[in-house]
Amino acid sequence: MADKIKKFFQKKKADAKFKLAGPGYKLNEEPPTRSNSDSGTSYNVTRRSVPSTESRQAAAAALARLGEQKQGPAIHTSLATIQAQVRRELEAEKKAAAEAAKQATPPPESTQLQGELSSPYLAVTGVYFRCPMIGPEILSKDEWNKKIREFLYEQLGEERGLTACLIIHTCNKNREKVNVCVETLCKYLENIIQNPGEEKYRKIRVSNRAFQDRVACLEGTNDFLIAAGFELKNLPFQEGEDDFWVYSEDNLESSDTLQVLYDAIQSAEPIGLELDRNLQVLLPSQAARQVDLPPAFFNLTAEELKKEQQMRTEMIERSMMLRTKAMREKEEQREMRKYKYALIRIRLPDGVLLQGTFSVYERLESVYKFLKENLINEEIPFVLTTPTGHRLCEEDMTKSLTDLRLVPATILTFSWDPSFSGENVAMCLKPEVMMLMQSM
Repeated sequence: MADKIKKFFQKKKADAKFKLAGPGYKLNEEPPTRSNSDSGTSYNVTRRSVPSTESRQAAAAALARLGEQKQGPAIHTSLATIQAQVRRELEAEKKAAAEAAKQATPPPESTQLQGELSSPYLAVTGVYFRCPMIGPEILSKDEWNKKIREFLYEQLGEERGLTACLIIHTCNKNREKVNVCVETLCKYLENIIQNPGEEKYRKIRVSNRAFQDRVACLEGTNDFLIAAGFELKNLPFQEGEDDFWVYSEDNLESSDTLQVLYDAIQSAEPIGLELDRNLQVLLPSQAARQVDLPPAFFNLTAEELKKEQQMRTEMIERSMMLRTKAMREKEEQREMRKYKYALIRIRLPDGVLLQGTFSVYERLESVYKFLKENLINEEIPFVLTTPTGHRLCEEDMTKSLTDLRLVPATILTFSWDPSFSGENVAMCLKPEVMMLMQSM
């Protein structure tokens, strides 16, 4: 059933690419002729605006570093990385324009959080994600949740049963309630499969307390019952009438559908998101200025964030007390549990800093993988050192960023491994990555 779900998404992607290929024609017919407006060239050249002085300076610096190398690899800029960079720049421009408009009138208290997000001291503007199963876009979690929901509901007309299973697992965030719902739905189907002649198993009273608490309150359950063959009917009940989901006796001949849905609802998993690294390349002066973290990094609400200063004051007071090592470590762990994400900066030998966003539960090996993906030569051994002077080693690879106390933000210093006998490379990052360096 898991393979069927994968094929479902592969088919959707193939259909989307097919539509983008343009109109088709039969092999025994002549291909459609191009209009006069298309003759002469096979593509349209888009005029680009003249880059700013800051952009030209940043580009010149990158080209100068490239010129120092005797031989450089071909540049193959990642489309997704450029799209993410453009998106962040557009968001920064919008926020700057909004901030300029607010100067005329004092902002209300409800917009205070939005003002914080437009601060020039933010290290990142937010946390972004990818969803390979749906598309190549890089969006915030809220934007992805909306896009995934829209995508799933568009598929109901074509594949109601499988889509309903995905809606139940994806659009309902309380995993405990989802598990109870899946267990209840499977019990409904199992009773009919094992007891096809029992009429009581083919009726579900909508107002039943167990049905309301376990099934009806979750998104996608009505579509699942319809796909299984149930129909909503108003039937006599006690002294009046009530609504029932009724499985028709005529559907018993095609009861294989029940077994298929039984397997599908059990094997389906929520459509997951992958954390985008939000790759940035910073100069030392930029890294020193952009140090604040956005609210998305915290496991706190906006009101709780306002109390952060008060909590820090209390921490200073407690630090004056005599505490054991165990007490200090326990308090540090409690402090780090406030954060969902970690901002990791890696200072390279040329002073440039490579920045990425990680989950606090990711292992150190994810940081090494991120770094190697952006190095010119990932085969040359290197060492990362923490601000405390600890040289990260193989034993640390399986530890989480929280365990290594690299949360919520830290700077790791990159250096070539002393055991490497070759000449140190002057430029570490790939040229296409250096092109992402932010202008001053």
